[in-house]
Amino acid sequence: MKKIVYLTLSLLVAVTFGFAQKANFHSFKTKTIDGADFDLASLKGKKVLVVNTASKCGLTPQYKDLQELYAKYGDDKFMVIGFPANNFLSQEPGSNADIKQFCKEEYKVTFPMMQKISVKGDDMDPIYKWLTSKALNGKMDAEVSWNFQKFMIDENGNFVDMVSPKTKPNDEKILKWITGK
Repeated sequence: MKKIVYLTLSLLVAVTFGFAQKANFHSFKTKTIDGADFDLASLKGKKVLVVNTASKCGLTPQYKDLQELYAKYGDDKFMVIGFPANNFLSQEPGSNADIKQFCKEEYKVTFPMMQKISVKGDDMDPIYKWLTSKALNGKMDAEVSWNFQKFMIDENGNFVDMVSPKTKPNDEKILKWITGK
């Protein structure tokens, strides 16, 4: 009985003082652009490049580079995930169906696209709250400054780094991170 009480109290103390495991990228669930549930835990063992996207932005041609990156490196060890967002000058005004059609027709996107979300403000998606807050991700504060900001997540779901929206997906920093070279 003493052991049970001790273990219960130890667990309570660990949770109270934050010694329990904190959330990581794999802790979240979202929805695909088609509305299906998507558990980010399914990406364990893969490096993931998370990108907030927009169809009517000067950086929209980065879809081509993201698709090329995914085609070259995407396998059981690397993934690109797009999160459409309309937070910057209404540059992603369409519905999920509109965005899906645009991505397929204009850029032949085959990497996973998630449902349209908010990446800043009061209605920020929980995944982006985690990505942008050092207190949550344990690495750095990384406010989303524009469309096509890129977040690098390691195989264990940990935040690694972020690159600015203008940094192209085939930038040396991203390639070195993917390949480990």
